[in-house]
Amino acid sequence: MSQPSAAPVVERADARNRYEILVDGKRAGLTAYRDHGAQRVFFHTEVDEAFAGQGLAGRLVEEALTDVRAQGKRIVPVCPYVAKFLKKHEEFSDITDPVTPEILAWLDKELG
Repeated sequence: MSQPSAAPVVERADARNRYEILVDGKRAGLTAYRDHGAQRVFFHTEVDEAFAGQGLAGRLVEEALTDVRAQGKRIVPVCPYVAKFLKKHEEFSDITDPVTPEILAWLDKELG
């Protein structure tokens, strides 16, 4: 009989400016950010095709946003997936800031 796989684990990888979701120790997806003062600007989320359809992106983003709250930071959802997630999860609306032209210009400069 095969062992059941371990529950996915979300880890913050500050050195790489992202949160990663791991399945059986293997990175299955990530959501990338840059910090702008007290704001954590999320700009990209992806899940490897081999792990698609398992709800991993939603779990990843929910745990990332929960961590942002615990750190006393605010969320700026440049990433379309994070923005869509926030529309369905109003419990984060109190710590969400709008995407502004200034934030987009800053992010563009940050990412080079």
